[in-house]
Amino acid sequence: MEYLILAPVAAGIVTVAGVPLAVRLAYRIGAIDEPEVRKIHTRPMPRFGGIAVYLGFLAGFIVTAASLDLPQRYFGLLIGGSLIFALGAIDDTWGLSPRVKLCGQILAALSVVPFGIEIPFVTHPFKEGLLFLGFWSIPVTVFWVVAVTNAVNLIDGLDGLAAGVGCISAVTLATVAALVGDKIAVFPALVLGAALLAFLPFNFYPARIFLGDCGAMLIGFVLACGAVIGVAKTATAVTLVTPAVILGIPLFDTLFAILRRYKNGRRIFRADREHLHHRLLVIGLSHRGAVLVVYGISAVLGLSAILLTYLTTAQGALLLFGVAAGLLILANKTGVIGSRWRTRRFPAAGGKVKERSVGL
Repeated sequence: MEYLILAPVAAGIVTVAGVPLAVRLAYRIGAIDEPEVRKIHTRPMPRFGGIAVYLGFLAGFIVTAASLDLPQRYFGLLIGGSLIFALGAIDDTWGLSPRVKLCGQILAALSVVPFGIEIPFVTHPFKEGLLFLGFWSIPVTVFWVVAVTNAVNLIDGLDGLAAGVGCISAVTLATVAALVGDKIAVFPALVLGAALLAFLPFNFYPARIFLGDCGAMLIGFVLACGAVIGVAKTATAVTLVTPAVILGIPLFDTLFAILRRYKNGRRIFRADREHLHHRLLVIGLSHRGAVLVVYGISAVLGLSAILLTYLTTAQGALLLFGVAAGLLILANKTGVIGSRWRTRRFPAAGGKVKERSVGL
């Protein structure tokens, strides 16, 4: 099992080496994130960090493939991941409309299905056992992959947030895959986690480079497919629920964003500054403090997901109820579902605080 050591090490080394290349390329082709009212940063930032993460993930994949006879589904993951990375890179450079981006995400999700990455069953909602999906396995798989891909992309709003949450989720996913007995399924999550850990020093506040859509969508895509490969296809009482708990922060934040925008009569795909990380800044946390709080919540969710593998359906349902209740309380306290304040205080460069009044 030497690949479990060599692959993450290779991923980390190549990611670190790839960051300077990504910075230079971003400035050369104009993949720069300019400051604006909705965003936190106050100076232009290169947003091609996903290149370094992709190269690190690719290096870890090559090392693993050289050590093991990998099933075809892993090559499907690489193909789909490359497609989603390319889609994000195009968006980072020239910009894509939400509809075009969504169509590209659907095509990338569909590309992994012929390789065996699909969800054939889920936990039966009303009784012990599994509910086989039949034909519906393909649309359910596509919905899952696209939802997670976009959810991770949506939380990429503070320095180090998406990379850190992605790293915690990847390590948790690798742990759960090992616990359910699929040791080969550990590798994609472990390699991704190593690449993100190596990238974090360059991305944590104050960041020198952003992930960009190419990086954030790659994280979500690999985590979504990795969950299907390693956890969601295991005949346990918590199929698909465990990955949803692992990815609880991006998924719940996305759900709350949809509810909030619908409640306020806004378009669902229109971005705002009401996500959990924004609300944590509003209540007075520093940039780093808000990110660390979200890390902590993600870690608690990860531990809950690990615990789920040891529980019965009834015990798991009780735990899930507690997790959901806690997230709803947090959302209500911070105003994620519906804002009550018109004046928002966001930290600017140099630690100063600037206020902006925005409509509810």
